[in-house]
Amino acid sequence: MIFASNFKTNHTRKSTRDYLYRLQELTIKNNLFSKVYIFPPSTALDNFENIAFNIGTQNAYTTQNGAFTGEIGLEQLEEFDIKTILIGHSERREKLFETQDIVSSKFQFFKDQEFDIIYCVGEPIEIREKGDDAVIEYLLAQFEGIDTTYEKLTIAYEPIWAIGTGKSASIKDIENTHKALKKISNKPILYGGSVNAKNIEDIANIDSVDGVLVGSASLDADNFCEIIKNGLK
Repeated sequence: MIFASNFKTNHTRKSTRDYLYRLQELTIKNNLFSKVYIFPPSTALDNFENIAFNIGTQNAYTTQNGAFTGEIGLEQLEEFDIKTILIGHSERREKLFETQDIVSSKFQFFKDQEFDIIYCVGEPIEIREKGDDAVIEYLLAQFEGIDTTYEKLTIAYEPIWAIGTGKSASIKDIENTHKALKKISNKPILYGGSVNAKNIEDIANIDSVDGVLVGSASLDADNFCEIIKNGLK
């Protein structure tokens, strides 16, 4: 199982450092060995000594460096040996207006740099209410320009209506959608959308689920450790 935590616009550099050492202490103490990704905000990226988790960036610009106000490029990521990135998250598509052209060009750039990419797809509630066929058609459009055979690709399915709402997709919806996505790519597929310590065991037991991408429920190290523990049962 893969466990990924997206801090979004939460935590500082100090609290991120405290979090990482606390989480590592807890996972070692409880013999929890799995692949763990942590995505802090860009201001909290740092050289975290002796941390076994994969630290990634939530976003970056398609450049080494240059005149791109407010962005971070490869030069800034290389300082901290960051080689993992989230691309296509619905909040960047919906709130920051990243089109599929922008998303696919970003994917190609970081693929060329051999980054580990967690690529996010998801549908709004009005599409989900139309049924599975409409959902898959909507998700297929989010793979335009994306190399689904890229060896360092992980896909994250996050229904937009379930992110941060406390309402997770049903087990049947997750299973059906992940099975359809498996026909598009044989890469690992994570589920994201109000994952917590109570529902993780049921989600993790779905054959087509290879892991989870967790937001608010992962902001506390003890809570995230509990999610990891329950997900590995």
